[in-house]
Amino acid sequence: MNEGDILLGRIPRDASKEWKIVKGKYWNTEYIDVRLYENNKPTKKGARLNLEEIIYLKQILEKVTIEEKLGEEE
Repeated sequence: MNEGDILLGRIPRDASKEWKIVKGKYWNTEYIDVRLYENNKPTKKGARLNLEEIIYLKQILEKVTIEEKLGEEE
């Protein structure tokens, strides 16, 4: 994480790995970084999206969630 970044959340994977969701700013563009950390060091696995792209990601994840719920009801 860089100075000024805000940690929004963590998702543990196992004893040494976790996903960190961080909000930051680079060249006047705000972004969300979802990255896998191992022993508290960032790996290359992850994605950085600007805030406009996050809206599309949210819509896709909501669609997946709705489809999963509909599949469970059948």
